[in-house]
Amino acid sequence: MISKQILYNSFSQESYSPEERSPQGWMAIAGFLLLTVVCYFAGATAALRLIYPVTALLVAVFLYLRHPILYIGFTWWICFLTPLATRLVDYRVGWDPTRQMLIAPYLVVFVTIATFLKRFKSAYYQGGLPFILAFIGVFYGFLVGLIYNAPVPVARGLLDWLGPIIFAFHLFINWRDYPTYRQNFQRTFLWCVLILGAYGVYQFVVAPEWDRYWLIQSKLFMSAGNPVPFGMRVWSTLHSVGPFGSVMQAGLLLLFTSSGSLIFPASAVGYLSFLLTQARTNWGGWLLGIIMIVGSVKTRIQMRLITIIVVMAICVVPLTTIEPISKVVSARLETFSNLEEDNSFRDRSQSYDKNLSLALSNALGNGLGNIWKVNEKTGQIEVVVIDSGILDMFFTLGWFGASFYMGGLILLIISVSKYGEGRFDSFISAARAIGISSATQLVIGSGMLSVAGMILWGFLAMAMAGHKYYLQENFSRRGAETQRGKVENTYPNL
Repeated sequence: MISKQILYNSFSQESYSPEERSPQGWMAIAGFLLLTVVCYFAGATAALRLIYPVTALLVAVFLYLRHPILYIGFTWWICFLTPLATRLVDYRVGWDPTRQMLIAPYLVVFVTIATFLKRFKSAYYQGGLPFILAFIGVFYGFLVGLIYNAPVPVARGLLDWLGPIIFAFHLFINWRDYPTYRQNFQRTFLWCVLILGAYGVYQFVVAPEWDRYWLIQSKLFMSAGNPVPFGMRVWSTLHSVGPFGSVMQAGLLLLFTSSGSLIFPASAVGYLSFLLTQARTNWGGWLLGIIMIVGSVKTRIQMRLITIIVVMAICVVPLTTIEPISKVVSARLETFSNLEEDNSFRDRSQSYDKNLSLALSNALGNGLGNIWKVNEKTGQIEVVVIDSGILDMFFTLGWFGASFYMGGLILLIISVSKYGEGRFDSFISAARAIGISSATQLVIGSGMLSVAGMILWGFLAMAMAGHKYYLQENFSRRGAETQRGKVENTYPNL
């Protein structure tokens, strides 16, 4: 006898997520790690400057083609750990002013250009207009850069600007796998907070020799502190304080959507290292994210989040009373009450006063690669730091390119702000909060580039993917219920 369930299943389609725990994928990642360790300790350390980015790219291509979920996690970890690997190599064989190992994360991320080129034509009809607009803005800046700037800085700028957009597009366009991608994000950032947070505390207390060596060679004492124990502003495994602050801000907010025994130890070291960054911008972003998350979920989830916050505070606050941690954190918190006398605040204010009218009058822009210059004394290529994402956009892309880029970002923010799925899916609520709070920080930092840009664009894209997934799920459920009704009407006696 034919059952109703069999007839119902014949009208429905089950969607299966790609298998994540593939032995081949893990073997490729393990092989990459083993090769890196062997080269480092077997006398081929200098060769890692070429071997590391090349093999990372090969593994990324393999995972992208065969194991797409593992590719996402691998990409994040390459972004998290490559700066530390670079410092270890520099400490062992000497300073490399070209920083060529740091190209590895950009190459791994840029693999997703295949997704963009393949799905570009249909992206508009699937809701991908924000990514198309941003791509047009960056591509315009690339063309202008080819006219005004040297090819190598232009290519580096293209990787910096375009990588976050195409990576986010890849996440969005694979919305059918949203549950698996969500789980991957939660697991990756849980371990990220635990490992990077623990190393950040170790860095502050011990000041490892390779970190001291990097700080001395880079001469970033104003932004990263002094190369002595208890004297550094923590940047952990990242390449500076700002990117680490962005990563930890996202990871700590995402912890509210996770569960398991590692949550509280991860929170303890995570929040402690986050405070030791002394990154007030990211502290404010975290607070804004908390407000957005708590205000957008159901009452039951609100109570759970508030309970977690209280327990985390009980775990973390006693640690901040230990000297000299308490001295560092308290001194930084006190600056909020007197921002007019703060050097950082004054520098940013002066930068806006000096550059805002100049940036807004730059109709065509200077193109990608314009922030790179050659130091006439040392002959080394250096980065011109612009402490404002808004100024950076107009200087680089001009009015024409910035209109497309900002238009895409604003359209994306407006779209995710309207979603109601965050009330029952706390990940969507957290992803939206992370993306919007990151966007607000563009006023005082270029948070649309590199790993900070991946967090900004990537989490907004995940919120879009979740929204589209639930829309399709509801549509399929209604269609299935209709088909079930047809079956029951046709076979009333089953």
